[in-house]
Amino acid sequence: MKKLLKSILKTATYVLEQSDRVSDQTRHRVREGVDRVGDRVSELRDQARDLYGHEDHTIRNLICFTAGVGVGVGAALLCAPASGEVVRHSIGERAQAVGSRVRDRFSPQSTHAATGTEGS
Repeated sequence: MKKLLKSILKTATYVLEQSDRVSDQTRHRVREGVDRVGDRVSELRDQARDLYGHEDHTIRNLICFTAGVGVGVGAALLCAPASGEVVRHSIGERAQAVGSRVRDRFSPQSTHAATGTEGS
């Protein structure tokens, strides 16, 4: 019994050490990826500043907007009172409705050139 307990403890220690090693490797890879993205964004910002003569915040704003949308969607899915299937169906319907509104708004049939002769 004592050997079995000792073996179980050694196995648990080994598993914990391996999970620490894997999490350290993953953390290191993520950190490297974030650093590369940060360097690339800095390069793009510098290029935009050189091109336009002033600092352009478009990339930063786009990244912040995308991150905000991601966090919002994640929070909505986690806090949703409905099941996953109902939530996915609802999101699909809303996306189709928005897409229809965008298509209607920007379709060639809805844009008329103002001639000033209508209603005469």
